[in-house]
Amino acid sequence: MIQKRLLSLVKDSKKYIYLNVLMQWVSLLINIAMMADIAKIFELIYSGTAVHSQITQLILFLVIATLMQGQLAEFSIHFSDLSSREVKKTIRKNIFNKLGEIGSNYDEEVRTSEVVQVAVEGVDQLETYFGMYVPQFFYAMIAPVTLFIVLSPVYFKAAFTLFICVPLIPISIALVQKWAKKLLSKYWGQYTEMGDTFLENLQGLTTLKIYQADEYKNEVMNVEAEKFRKITMKVLIMQLNSISIMDLVAYGGSALGIWFAVHGFANQQVGLFGTLFIILLSASFFLPMRTLGSYFHIAMNGIAASDKIFRLLDLQVERSSEENMFPKNTTISMDKVSFRYDQDRLILDQVTINIEEGSFVAIVGESGSGKSTIASLLCGKRRNYTGSITIGGCDLLQINESELLKNITYVGTGSYLFKGTVRENLLMGNPCATDDMMWAVLEQTNLKEFLLSQNGLDTRLLEKASNLSGGQAQRLALARALLHDSPIYIFDEATSNIDAESEDAIIKQMHYQNQMSKTVVMISHRLANAMDADYIYVVDHGNIVESGTPEQLVEKVGLFANMWNVQKQQENFGKEAEHHE
Repeated sequence: MIQKRLLSLVKDSKKYIYLNVLMQWVSLLINIAMMADIAKIFELIYSGTAVHSQITQLILFLVIATLMQGQLAEFSIHFSDLSSREVKKTIRKNIFNKLGEIGSNYDEEVRTSEVVQVAVEGVDQLETYFGMYVPQFFYAMIAPVTLFIVLSPVYFKAAFTLFICVPLIPISIALVQKWAKKLLSKYWGQYTEMGDTFLENLQGLTTLKIYQADEYKNEVMNVEAEKFRKITMKVLIMQLNSISIMDLVAYGGSALGIWFAVHGFANQQVGLFGTLFIILLSASFFLPMRTLGSYFHIAMNGIAASDKIFRLLDLQVERSSEENMFPKNTTISMDKVSFRYDQDRLILDQVTINIEEGSFVAIVGESGSGKSTIASLLCGKRRNYTGSITIGGCDLLQINESELLKNITYVGTGSYLFKGTVRENLLMGNPCATDDMMWAVLEQTNLKEFLLSQNGLDTRLLEKASNLSGGQAQRLALARALLHDSPIYIFDEATSNIDAESEDAIIKQMHYQNQMSKTVVMISHRLANAMDADYIYVVDHGNIVESGTPEQLVEKVGLFANMWNVQKQQENFGKEAEHHE
């Protein structure tokens, strides 16, 4: 039940574990002295040779020893706390470092809900494992040996009987360990499933309310919760049964040792002091191992949690042996790139695109055609593709991810705005930005007047900027992106579901960035936004079916021209309807 890899992972915690064990062992020695003191008092009283001063001294020693034990217990708790803190810090650091190593596409390897549960609940289980179980394990090994050495000269037969009964407790633990491990593995699996369902329902709660599907999802959640309740009850039953077995062994062994001591006293093989000494310490043989057994479920939970943690830490991250800096030339080329989220669904099929440095390229198509997947690949968010993507002739997979993030700015409908102030959100784009720089981008995105009427840069935002309109939130996300000031900008449906004023402001900034020699890639299903692009690629069912300048595509009788005509008719119809109203 001691996993060597876990101990090697938290080397700095070992010293606190050893100190914890030392405090418990010293406390045991004091307890032995106290029991000898009590046995001596009774022997003196029984023999009628007790002197008042002797009794007083012995009682004074008991008081001092009790106070010392209390202080040692505090030290033990303190070292346990230090050990737990070190474990939490070290393991969470390793988890976050691993996520950083995997990069922004970590969700291709592991579910977000599992990461959250491993980093929070899983690490908490290991905190208890190292703070309580591991020190108790080592103490439970040395305590019976110490007691055997002390009691053997007093009466060997009773001491030996007590000593050989102690291993029956770990044997009883071992009998249920295999079953318990499988059960706890199922427990953690069900816990993860329930957490995944809960997180998904929480994130989509607004949508569920809109479509009145919350009742159905509530039933689904109840089913998952019921499964988790049942597996939890099985775990508790297993724990209670194992504790009952350990109690039977512990108290039975203690009773057997006491019987031998009393029998030895009756046969005058041991005196009253020795008999009382053995009786008073008989339970101490079993209590450390009994306490260890009560921590059995903690150990199993810790091992089960560590399995998930090591599964995450052991994920193989494919990286080039030599990662390159971002190239000065920002020409982007996709050559015969194919991508699928799972084996049964091909998203992109042999896509070839060329985006010249400093150009404005639009990638258009209907929803679900694969446009946003192309944007994810260009940003390095998705890496499990075939074919090649190069920037300035350098393979994208060989470019350091931090360099990609620094030089490619992604602006999409899901650009997240955090709870806090406008200033705090803008500084994420450029931590060195001055107030003048922030006001400049806010003016560019038509937000300056609005924020001046509020609390300026210190205007508070709720979570996801829910106290702003959709257009204002999108323009604020754009302002943050402009502060990032990268050579490549990718706008992924950045103008969808917002008002006309916000859409015009964002399109204007796309062109402005292009005029500043930035490479701009616009992903859009609305073709009117793409008509000023230098070049357009048309995506349909994961394939590039057409490409050319806006004029060439409109004149050509093809998918783009058909989509253009349909959208134009719809927009004209909408304008006519507004005119009649």
